[in-house]
Amino acid sequence: MKVLANDGISAKAKAQLQAAGVHVSTDHVEQGKLIDTINQEGYDGILVRSATKVRKDLIDACPNLRFVGRGGVGMDNIDVDYAREQGRVVFNTPAASSQSVAELVMAHLFAMARSLQHSYQAMPLRGAEEFKVLKKEYAKGIELRGKTLGIVGFGRIGTAVAQYALGCGMNVIGVDREGTSRSVNVQVPMGGAKTHDVEVDIPLVPMEEMLAQSDAVTFHVPAQSDGSPVLDAAGIAAMKPGAMLVNTARGGTVDETAVRAAVSNGHLRGAALDVFVGEPKPDAGLLSESGLALTPHIGAATLEAQDRIGDELVERILELR
Repeated sequence: MKVLANDGISAKAKAQLQAAGVHVSTDHVEQGKLIDTINQEGYDGILVRSATKVRKDLIDACPNLRFVGRGGVGMDNIDVDYAREQGRVVFNTPAASSQSVAELVMAHLFAMARSLQHSYQAMPLRGAEEFKVLKKEYAKGIELRGKTLGIVGFGRIGTAVAQYALGCGMNVIGVDREGTSRSVNVQVPMGGAKTHDVEVDIPLVPMEEMLAQSDAVTFHVPAQSDGSPVLDAAGIAAMKPGAMLVNTARGGTVDETAVRAAVSNGHLRGAALDVFVGEPKPDAGLLSESGLALTPHIGAATLEAQDRIGDELVERILELR
C-alpha cells in the first residue's frame, strides 16, 4: 500500500505505518499537480488536513485511489458524498483534536479578558518608556468566572469547551439543532488518578436568546452548504455590548467584515479568529485590525492532538489493507 500524507502526519504514525509495510510519503504536492502525482506514483490513499482539497475532478481522474483520510474533524475540503458514491472510503478523526481546540478557545477568552492581544504588542515597543501609561491603559480587565459563555454547536469540541468553561466557573448555554439540553461531565481531580465526576445540564436555547445573554460566544459548527455565515452582521449587532467572540470552526462561519467593524467601533470587547475566509491568504485588512486576536489555524496543532490524529489514521488505514 502507498499513501500520500499531503498535509503531513506525525512522525510516530508514519513510523507505525512503515513498520506495517505501508509506504508513506510526506512530501507536499501542489494542488495542481496532485492528480498526475497520485496516478504516476500509484498511491492507494491520500491523507489531508485543511489545505489540500479532494474534489470531484480529482476523484474522477484517480480511479485507483481507494481512500481519503482527513486528519481532523471537518471534511468540507472533500467531496465526501461523491467520493463514497464512487466506492471510495472517506474517513476523518473526529475525537482526536477536541481538547486542543477547546484549550485554544479558552486561551483566547483569557487573553481578550485581560487585553493581552494589545499588551503583548505594546510592551516591547513602549514598556520601557511608558510603563505606567500602559499599566493604566490595560487596567480594565474582566474575570471569566461568573460570565456566560454561549456555545454554538454542541458536538465533541463544543462539549470540551463547556467542560473547561464550567471548570473556570462560567455559566454555559448552547445552541444546537437537536434537543433542549446537553449533559456535560466535568471531572474534578482528587489527587493521583482519582477524580470526582459532576454532571451538569447545559440548556440549549435559540440563537437570539443566546446572543442576548452571552458575555462570550464561540462557534463549533461545520461550514454552511450555501457559504453563508452562521453569525451575520445582524447577529453580531445583537450581541451584548462588550461581549467577546471566538471562531475556531471554519473561515466564514462569522461575517469577518462585521466582526472587524464591531471590534473597531467598540461594540465587542474583542474577537479571536483562528480560521479565515480565503485561507491560506486571509484578508490583509482584517489582519491589520489591532483589536483582533489572531492565530493561523492552529486549533488542533498540539503535539498531543497530532499524536492522537496519527493513531486514528493508522488504525483506519491498517483496516483497509
